[in-house]
Amino acid sequence: MQVSCAFPTALHSPDDIALAEQLGYDRAWVYDTPQQSPDVWMTLALAAERTERIGLGPGVLVPSLRHPMVNAAATATLAALAPGRTAVSFGTGFTGRRAMGYRAITWSFMDAYLRAFRGLLRGEVVEWEGAQMQMLHPDGHAPARPVDVPLLVGALGPKGNAVAREHGDGLFATLQLPDFLPEWSWVPYLAWGTVLDEGEPPDSEHARVAGGPGWALAYHGAYEFGGPDAVRGLPGGAEWLETVEKSPEDQRHLAVHSGHCVELSDADRAAWDAGGHSMLPDVTISGTRAQVGRRIEDLAGHGVTEIVFQPCGPDTRGELERFLEAARS
Repeated sequence: MQVSCAFPTALHSPDDIALAEQLGYDRAWVYDTPQQSPDVWMTLALAAERTERIGLGPGVLVPSLRHPMVNAAATATLAALAPGRTAVSFGTGFTGRRAMGYRAITWSFMDAYLRAFRGLLRGEVVEWEGAQMQMLHPDGHAPARPVDVPLLVGALGPKGNAVAREHGDGLFATLQLPDFLPEWSWVPYLAWGTVLDEGEPPDSEHARVAGGPGWALAYHGAYEFGGPDAVRGLPGGAEWLETVEKSPEDQRHLAVHSGHCVELSDADRAAWDAGGHSMLPDVTISGTRAQVGRRIEDLAGHGVTEIVFQPCGPDTRGELERFLEAARS
């Protein structure tokens, strides 16, 4: 099991990635969430300049946010800055789209996009939006084509798995463990949580700031995929909904995704205080060092080959150190 990390892209992410390399993490992924983050490619370029060993990549790119030529050129740039360390992953868009009021893209669009993206990196002439195009970068402007960079797909169902088989080198998973994971030799699994001290309760201040942002995804996901009734079935769900529904309906997605993966929103705090914190060990990888280690072993049994941990809270170094110790114990 490789042990990697992820960061909700921030201005200090390049330094966080350099720290992760120093501590011994295998790879660092950063999010493509432009409504709350600086540019993912600029961040990765800076991280490449500050590191020597750690793998780098966007996890995950949302195709509708950029023309395939733009992502192909950016991928080639990162491959030149971090040769042998670059990988890219694509997803249909959770926060990267839903926080702006859009639904996820279709798998047919993903299939066409990845076909064009892969073709461009191979140096082929491809068709996109009715036009013929090719990477025309002269020497010194990008690596010579073909640019061979591993590609992963964030797939949870059979349609996504079929697209991944056509275009991908692995799966990028989170929140769910599809039964087809063991078919793949490379499966990063993105997770949140925190290592608690022996006897530390799940509603401690440390648990709230370090584990809370990942815990809140249970409410965000339930609302987006199951609607209000799904949220009402969660501890603190009524309080969460009451806060979210104060926003106008056409702006409610802004309240749902506020602070996503970074900090608790007003709705999240209402749910936490109303007893929602009891779900922390169930919806995140949170617990004592031994409990976290057992959870990671269980993920390996489901086909996960790379655990990807996103630290939260003010003590990034401490969270990275504690998780790495638990994962490798």
